[in-house]
Amino acid sequence: MSRRLTPALLAGALVAAGLAGCSTDRPAAPAAPPTLATPTPPAATGAPALAGSAPERTFAVGVRQLALTRDGSRKLPVTVWYPAAGATGGAPRKSVDAADGKFPVVMFSHGLGGRPADYAPLLTRWAEAGFVVAAPTFPHTARGGDGNVLDVLNQPADVSYALDAVLRLDATAGDPLRGRLATERVAAAGHSAGGVTTIGLFTAGRDERLDAGVVFAGTALGVGTAFAGAAAPQLFVHGEADEVVEYAAGKAVYEKVPWPKALLSLPKGDHGRALLSDGTSLRVVSDTTVEFLRWTLYGDETAKRRIPTDAARGDIATLDNRL
Repeated sequence: MSRRLTPALLAGALVAAGLAGCSTDRPAAPAAPPTLATPTPPAATGAPALAGSAPERTFAVGVRQLALTRDGSRKLPVTVWYPAAGATGGAPRKSVDAADGKFPVVMFSHGLGGRPADYAPLLTRWAEAGFVVAAPTFPHTARGGDGNVLDVLNQPADVSYALDAVLRLDATAGDPLRGRLATERVAAAGHSAGGVTTIGLFTAGRDERLDAGVVFAGTALGVGTAFAGAAAPQLFVHGEADEVVEYAAGKAVYEKVPWPKALLSLPKGDHGRALLSDGTSLRVVSDTTVEFLRWTLYGDETAKRRIPTDAARGDIATLDNRL
């Protein structure tokens, strides 16, 4: 998509694509879109350079909040779920000690009208599997914000700013995550408008620290499909009955990815209830994404081989596997 779209045209395109359908709030008058950097050409494709194995155990989960402010006035609270010490099971515990180990980081972006807590059924499963999951609450597109859909274009930079803060915790004296982060093993993930944000982190707003991406019901409007930088495997997840972002729109972006990739399609899946409730679809989505993250961030080749099996469980999804 051209970066010369006027704010009015871009807002109209995003609404037409259904991103405004993620929220019951009416969007505010759009502000001017940010200037997007010109990406560098994509590097050659390839598998992750990491080599190792992911933890086989399940962890307890801790949760905490970071109070961030970007550029002096842009409030950006971040919810962090992480592998915790202690017995597994039960609800995440606030600000408890982290488990022993070095854990990769996943930055998660919510959809329009959403909040990080809405995705806890999925994100806590990632933390249980050995990942630190950090999810910003975006100032304009979160529930309770003004619904300014154009602010999605500012969100890739928000994620990069939040990632800076999260990674600093690894060297912060007295912090529960001091020495617990695998700071060179980072992925980005997001749903709907957060999927746009995630795609933007690999295109116009490329953050070279990112090793992999997971896009749930996303499209590339406003951020384009000029995937840039070093190869970063991508997993797309999309319901074929998506009533908000058409399946064909998400698949078109997937086809543009020049790196190892896979598309998990749910023939009866809608815009995202499989991510928000505990059921059969959530199990397939969570298990498949966990194995993908184990492969891309831990370098676990055995996990990569399990991806097709997890995707096929229950015959509720299909997998286009080009990893």
